[in-house]
Amino acid sequence: MAQKKDYYEILGVNKSASDAEIKKAYRKLAKQYHPDVNKSEDASEKFKEVQEAYDILSDSTKRAQYDQYGHAAFDQSGGFGGGAGFDMGDIFSQFFGGGFGGGFGGGSRRTASGPRQGDNRFMTMRIDFMEAVFGVDKTVKMTVDETCTVCHGSGAHSREDIKTCSRCGGSGHVTTQQRTPFGVFESTGVCPDCSGTGKTIARKCENCHGHGYVSKRVDVEIHVPAGIVSGQQLRVSGKGERGANGGPNGDLYVEIVVNPHKHFVREGNNINVSIPISAVDAILGTQVDVPTVHGDVSLTIPAGTQPNTRFRLRGKGVKDLRSDNYGDQYVEVKVEVPKKLNREEKSLFEKIKQAEGKNDSVFERFKKNFK
Repeated sequence: MAQKKDYYEILGVNKSASDAEIKKAYRKLAKQYHPDVNKSEDASEKFKEVQEAYDILSDSTKRAQYDQYGHAAFDQSGGFGGGAGFDMGDIFSQFFGGGFGGGFGGGSRRTASGPRQGDNRFMTMRIDFMEAVFGVDKTVKMTVDETCTVCHGSGAHSREDIKTCSRCGGSGHVTTQQRTPFGVFESTGVCPDCSGTGKTIARKCENCHGHGYVSKRVDVEIHVPAGIVSGQQLRVSGKGERGANGGPNGDLYVEIVVNPHKHFVREGNNINVSIPISAVDAILGTQVDVPTVHGDVSLTIPAGTQPNTRFRLRGKGVKDLRSDNYGDQYVEVKVEVPKKLNREEKSLFEKIKQAEGKNDSVFERFKKNFK
């Protein structure tokens, strides 16, 4: 059996990494190796490694056990127990292949036949700027393992075809003894006849062929709420990997990526936009219809407006994700100076310059401050 990689090495962090650093590394690698994005042959396997590493290191209890005992802390063949504590029998199992029989008390035996929820699935969805502002409903096609509607997940043709496993007596595990120089030790493992379910099936369901589930290509509806931003995740219940032994499916987590807009720039719930006006309009003032995500809004530009002046349009931003409040839109004025003038325009500006000559120019007033 190949030796498992170090979880810290998989995520590319050191052992002193904070929870935030571990989460950041996980999200980066999960995006990189997600099978929906990365089509290389080993992407799926690396994605599973990253997920497994994060499941352990993101849990403070499991991380402490891993730091002390390594992968042995989660060895399914009799290890330290996956976060539920351990006893002396578990420690001896690392050396003699099973639990320590009869003696060092208290540790609870894990039941393999119990229902277990399936793993979560992850995907990335890209949406347009306006879809993020106002919300949108999307439909994606996915292959989902659903509980068989004929046998209701039992895998059997009828209830009478479900039998208690004769080898393990329905417990899902079997115990064997091993004689060692230290005495006789007991080893507990998954029953090979029922694969840990505690049940055997005499006649299988014709619809699912005994699996208890069927794979379907389904349309999954994803509601994207108004005000969502890039990096936020949406949870779709029950659309993850299938559960085990009648357990429910995991969930689907959808991470949103919002495409940038050509003109609007979002900052929190506020929106920024720049508009050009002529030098004449800046000097004399004007009124313009400014584009917003809610439509055009009339804005008065007062006479003498300076370049890069910002105006505020209340309530013309993005709806808050958790309330009915709206942000604002900020309009920055960009004064454009003409590069070419016709004869009449040039004549008018020369007259303005001559009129200014009777007083100190802007530059002359500036220079006086240095004296």
